[in-house]
Amino acid sequence: MRKLFNPIKDKSGEIIEFLMSSPDMPADEGLQFKIRLSIEETVENVVRYAYEDSVGWMEVGTELDVSGLLLTITLKDAGKPFNPLDSPDPDITLSAEERPIGGLGLFLCKQLMDEVVYRYEDGCNILTMTKNISQAQ
Repeated sequence: MRKLFNPIKDKSGEIIEFLMSSPDMPADEGLQFKIRLSIEETVENVVRYAYEDSVGWMEVGTELDVSGLLLTITLKDAGKPFNPLDSPDPDITLSAEERPIGGLGLFLCKQLMDEVVYRYEDGCNILTMTKNISQAQ
């Protein structure tokens, strides 16, 4: 299931709901929560930072592997090249007041999903997240 959103300005909620309404999503509410949080963090980052004034496009999609056990979520945009995985993980041993602002959402995404991969290809940022949905985790 894929969809192109153009422009993405003010469409974070619509993009998130599109992905979460995919027939590929698991029925398990615990898995849905983890997947939704990961989607919210990554979609918000693209909408806020990829394009000046959020004027640009994003193609999103979900796909199950042939076994129906591995969910893949893809976000693609032509905004500023940015590999979110290059950012260091926040020091979660520090108090919230001591930590610099930012980075916690992607850290959570990397913890909640089984794999998060970034590539820059043909002028586009492509972020792929996968989650094993064979059982509640």
